[in-house]
Amino acid sequence: MTAPEIEIIVDGEPLRVAAGTTLAVALLNAGVRAFRTSASGAPRAPLCGMGTCYECRVTVDHVVGRRACLVPCVPGMVVHTADGDD
Repeated sequence: MTAPEIEIIVDGEPLRVAAGTTLAVALLNAGVRAFRTSASGAPRAPLCGMGTCYECRVTVDHVVGRRACLVPCVPGMVVHTADGDD
């Protein structure tokens, strides 16, 4: 049985994802490769997938620094990544 799809907003664009998907998986499946940038400007993305490396930090519903690998997608959530932050 396939999980129903929900819609989230990533960097201003709608994205349909399976309900229950973690945000990190949803972003990677959508082709997002830079979740944030390091202090030197290098692109960063998930490394550990379990919340210990902090490389997958994004802004979710105006909360900065959420670890995408620990956040389940919920309908209508608004996400900003390094690619979308100007």
